[in-house]
Amino acid sequence: MAEQTKHVPFVSSETNMAEFTVRALLIGLVLAVVLGAANAYLGLKAGMTIAATYPAAVIGMALIKLLKGTVLEENFTRTVGSIGESIAAGAIFTLPAFFIAGIWDPFFTPGNYMISAAIMAAGGVLGIMFVALLRRVMVEDVELPFPESVAAAEIHKAGRQGGGGSKFLFGAMGIGAVIQSLGTFKLFSTSWTSLVTLGKGHILFRSPDVSPAYMGVGYIIGPKLAALNFSGGVLAWGLLTPLVAFFAFGATLPDAAMWAKIFGSDISMPENLDWATTLVQVWKSIVRPIAIGGMLVGAGFTLWKMRKSLMTGIARSVGDVKKAAKGLDLETARTDKDINFKWVMIGILGTAVATFFIYNYFAQNAVAALVATFVMIIAGFFFAAVSGYLVGIIGSSNNPISGLTLSTLVVAALLMVALGMEGVQGIAAVLGVAAVVCVAAAVAGEMLQDLKAGHILGGTPWKMQVGDIIGVIVSSAIMFIPLLVLHEGDIKMGGSGFGGDALPAPQASLMAILSTGIVSGQMEWILIFTGMLMGVGFIMMNVKSPMLVSVGMYLPLGTTFAIFVGGLIKGIVERVNEKRKFNDAQKSRVENNGVLIAAGLIAGEALIGLLFAGFAFFELDLYQIFAEPTFIISLVVLAFIGCLLVMVPIKNAGNPNDPAPPQVSM
Repeated sequence: MAEQTKHVPFVSSETNMAEFTVRALLIGLVLAVVLGAANAYLGLKAGMTIAATYPAAVIGMALIKLLKGTVLEENFTRTVGSIGESIAAGAIFTLPAFFIAGIWDPFFTPGNYMISAAIMAAGGVLGIMFVALLRRVMVEDVELPFPESVAAAEIHKAGRQGGGGSKFLFGAMGIGAVIQSLGTFKLFSTSWTSLVTLGKGHILFRSPDVSPAYMGVGYIIGPKLAALNFSGGVLAWGLLTPLVAFFAFGATLPDAAMWAKIFGSDISMPENLDWATTLVQVWKSIVRPIAIGGMLVGAGFTLWKMRKSLMTGIARSVGDVKKAAKGLDLETARTDKDINFKWVMIGILGTAVATFFIYNYFAQNAVAALVATFVMIIAGFFFAAVSGYLVGIIGSSNNPISGLTLSTLVVAALLMVALGMEGVQGIAAVLGVAAVVCVAAAVAGEMLQDLKAGHILGGTPWKMQVGDIIGVIVSSAIMFIPLLVLHEGDIKMGGSGFGGDALPAPQASLMAILSTGIVSGQMEWILIFTGMLMGVGFIMMNVKSPMLVSVGMYLPLGTTFAIFVGGLIKGIVERVNEKRKFNDAQKSRVENNGVLIAAGLIAGEALIGLLFAGFAFFELDLYQIFAEPTFIISLVVLAFIGCLLVMVPIKNAGNPNDPAPPQVSM
């Protein structure tokens, strides 16, 4: 039983220490918005987010220590600061789908903003309410190691003893911002392409994008996963795209129907093909749907591999509610008090009513809205429990939120079809259900991770939960703004916004295509089915992550190439560790410093990228150093980033006799 485990927190339950303070809350809210916006930028461009727990822990710890604050204030700040990443994950996986599906065009209207804020706030609050029911049993479960929570708690403990890696994080943020700025000012070229012609066939080669963020992502996920991601790009651009283009346009003259299918019926057939444009269009219209089929199978396979954990999480969630309801009256210790059970029930009921009105707004059908609300509450509770359980095992960085959301979307879409819903209303209702569940599951996982860290440090659960409710509401009110700025900024710079090259938003695109296809039947199922068979083939070949390969096919080649370069750099660091015979303590320091530098590069580029997107949004012209920048300087920049990620962590490996720091992983 949980009571048999004598847990001794870092700060005892009897200690009266400052925790829920105005300064801790304000710093946490700023971090929630900033880290959430940075993750929105990264997720829309690369299809993945980074856990905000560690940047929030390091930055919050540095600022609170500067203000002579307490360790519990640091814990509270980290808790509030990291919740923005969960709101961002829910937002980028679903909200752009409304634009991609043609429902919100233009993306911004006052009504769209209000509905978006309501979706995120409802999902976030619902996730926290569910966590308040599940917290006691799951946090105290000895079978759930919560690896990232332990690491975050140890960061705070080490900080109280004079440790910390804030200098690496902040320094890398500055470097990432400067490099992104110089690229925007066209000191160097951020990418390079070359068309190679072989007889009647053509292949389009592209360099890695000069992106500190992408290279940081590759460093964090490591060489194996980065190689898997890049293999998808190689398959897409080295096999499928040139092959389809050859048979469609190279071997024979394309007919009008083929041309209309690929380029649109309003474009006439040119006498001399622009092969670079043709290859890009083939990739967008044919290869990407195949990749979506692979992503579907990959998501299903991920959930299947976790089926035991999923079933265990769902099975225990029902019993946890009973235990939580019975045990609340017995709680007396400060470190064991959640939000009052009655308020939790009121919160769940209020959220259900709010989501009913949201769905009725989309569906214009009270019965469909009621069914959708019922599905959302049931799916939201189970997936919140599952999300928390998975975070307890593998951490929030590896939590398959998009796979859980996809399952809800398919169920909701089939129910909408069964109820006779069709057209825009049916698609919007499906996306609305998926969006609320996605945010609820993401917030629940992150909240449980922070509660476990607080459990170790001696934080007060109800204060952390209330702090996160405030963080959810503030983040929900603001998160639409960076999405709008990125979308409109890309359009004004000549892009196509969500779903385009600069902001591919792979998860949102997948959900838009699936919901549209199921509800209205306007999907090219042969391409999806072909991709699904390809995904099955990956599984039969024991590919570690079919989902990651398929995402690599969907993303632009420059993105996956840059991520791959970052992975190679991490591989070099690991080789140097072995060559220099570093012990475990030194390897841990190298790993921690490298991850913080990579996270800083990501945050620095993301934040300055948002700034420049804002300039484009307001149609402010930027100074250009060169009209046609050379790629030679780009190679120097890539080499500099590589040296930074290798030399600085290695140089700071420390004395072999020093104790090992807590392991930080994203």
